[in-house]
Amino acid sequence: MSEHILFLTGKLAEKQLHGILAKMQPDFTYTVLQLGVKVAALMTAEMIARRLHDTLGADRILVPGRCRGDLQVLSEQLGVPVSRGPEELKDLPQFFGKKAQQIDISQYAVKIFAEITDAPHLSVGQIIQQAQYYRQNGADVIDIGCLPSTAFPHMEEAIQALKQDGFLVSVDSLANEDLLRGGKAGADYLLSLHESSLWIADEVAATPILIPEQHEDLASLDRAIAVLQAKNRAFIVDPILDPIHFGFTASIVRYHQVRQRHPEVEMMLGVGNITELTHADTVGMNALLLGICSELDINHILATEVSKHACRAIKEADVARRIMYAAKSQQTLPKHINPGLMALHETAPFPYQQEEIQELAAQIKDPSFRIQVSSDGVHVFNRDGFYSATDPFDFFPNLHVETDGGHAFYLGVELARAEIAWQLGKRFTQDQALNWGCATQVTESTVDLHTFKPAGTTLKK
Repeated sequence: MSEHILFLTGKLAEKQLHGILAKMQPDFTYTVLQLGVKVAALMTAEMIARRLHDTLGADRILVPGRCRGDLQVLSEQLGVPVSRGPEELKDLPQFFGKKAQQIDISQYAVKIFAEITDAPHLSVGQIIQQAQYYRQNGADVIDIGCLPSTAFPHMEEAIQALKQDGFLVSVDSLANEDLLRGGKAGADYLLSLHESSLWIADEVAATPILIPEQHEDLASLDRAIAVLQAKNRAFIVDPILDPIHFGFTASIVRYHQVRQRHPEVEMMLGVGNITELTHADTVGMNALLLGICSELDINHILATEVSKHACRAIKEADVARRIMYAAKSQQTLPKHINPGLMALHETAPFPYQQEEIQELAAQIKDPSFRIQVSSDGVHVFNRDGFYSATDPFDFFPNLHVETDGGHAFYLGVELARAEIAWQLGKRFTQDQALNWGCATQVTESTVDLHTFKPAGTTLKK
């Protein structure tokens, strides 16, 4: 017997909800009930409890996504599970599809080594602070970067402080002395050893990351691998990723060759030569690089956040590794798994076209402004008119807020967001911050817009 769902809605959305459900041809039966409220988004749990006297044989009740209040309490009062649907009616088909899939991104295979590149110039306290920030963003190992010809007298103290705080630590240096000191101080990994410096691995317990003796000398890498395998030592291999136009494609080929030669060895890919040295948004770079890692079973990356444009690289890599793991586990493309990497654009930015918005606007009987975005531009409407533009300044003559500072401020904020959403192809929802995925430090506005929004200014439907 199929599930019967009761959909609660408002007057303005009732007709459209019927149409969407009919087109879905769902595997459940349903009833649509209009509760006597004009705008569905203004529905609350308390209002539903007062107005809903018959659940009409429903196994589950679905309320609008913006419905406020405690739905658990409402479920207990009605004796039927109550849950929120999507914020946009047009997202109902996708909503039920995602419900069925329930894709888990809690798992990952790739460990992130996050490098503190200027550690010699930082105090131990500053190193700990930076490490904690990296850990919050997904780092598994804190890489202590040494600098050429730069004294690092507090290296041992920094390593021990990190270890006491529960961190795994690697030391990154071109100097054998630094690597030896780091290993003896308790570092877990050493970046990097090659055929001529393998003796350091005999002196310390740290796991070495192996690189070629000379940049493209895979034969030397093969020999170093053989030496450590003969000693039954753990190690990680890094064939070295080069920047674009300085050997990038050839270096990708090297990674593939090493994997073919050594199917079982652990490998590392240093992503910084791409994310740091390419002036483009790093979200897509990390997605692609972690996709390469997933295909080649590379389970370690070295990431940095030196350049200002790469300031979210650790966080992006964390999301990317989880998405790629989920996609690989399900043998599917890395699509429709999680929106965290969709920073600038969205898969379905404009749920309603201008004609549909105009149909809604024709039903509005109050003076409160609604703002929606379609592929044609930004639309502002109330009972007194419907206005469309691609430049928010064009709306000013029709809004009549010259003497109402609070209202003008509120509309200015919302129209600016709407313009950005239209320009980039992002989803705009009135009274909500734009969603920038993992590309921002804070993803939700900390300002209550109702402080500036006069009474009577409502949300979209």
